[in-house]
This record gives sequence, C-alpha cells and structure tokens, in this order.
Amino acid sequence: MTDRSGLLTRPVVPVSDADDAVETYDALRPEIDPDCCQPLVVSVVAASGADDTPQRAATNRATDAVDRFASLAAADGIAVDTDVLTGDDIAASIIDAATAAGASAIAFHSRGGSDWLDVVAGGVRTALIVKSDCPVVVLPADER
Repeated sequence: MTDRSGLLTRPVVPVSDADDAVETYDALRPEIDPDCCQPLVVSVVAASGADDTPQRAATNRATDAVDRFASLAAADGIAVDTDVLTGDDIAASIIDAATAAGASAIAFHSRGGSDWLDVVAGGVRTALIVKSDCPVVVLPADER
C-alpha cells in the first residue's frame, strides 16, 4: 500500500536502536510513496548534566539508529532528515520534534512489550497517542 493521502508525506519516525531502525524502516517502506515522503527520523537520549560515558554511549546508539535508517532509505532513493534529540520525556521530545518540523504524522513501529502495562504505566506509545496534536500512525508489525 502506498500513501496517497498525505498522511505520510512528512512523518516523524522515532527509532530506539539500529535493530529497531531496520524493523521500523521495513514496516514504513511499503506504506509510503518515495517521491512524496521525506521522513524526519529521530532518536531520543535522556538528558544528562554531565558528558559521562553512559551518556556518550546512549548518544552513539541513537546516532547509529538514525544513520542505519537513513542508509536503508538512501539505498531505496528516499531522502530523510535525522536528528538525535535530548530530553527526559521521550514522548514529549518526539511530539516537540513533530511540531517543529510541521510533521504530517508521527509514525512508529511498536517495539513489543505489554500493551496492558503500557496503558497502566503511561508508556511512550500511550503518551504519543494521547498527548500529540499530530496524527499518530502505528506501523504494521512483522508477523514472522
């Protein structure tokens, strides 16, 4: 299916690590028109007051994630923008990026976990859906 509605012309696409970037790209690719879609791929790193080793490692993981998505897209001729965001609230950081970019939607691939726990604990998935003024698209899961 290729998006012709414009919903996925400028999606913000969050990824958590390089493996998630591959899974998310594989889920997004069949849903978009490469001639009309320019995703902003983001990864969020928790804010830290110091530039310590764990912070650098998290930033490197985030950079690897957005770069992996961008390399897959480039191989298919799809232009993407990337950004590594810093913030204590992952969902708020993604929503802020979507607002700043004038995003058509936030499109993400569910990373598993307990849907029930997510609802009860108020996880990132729920926060994106409940708090965003931008449409939220949950990409289909791989049924392998």
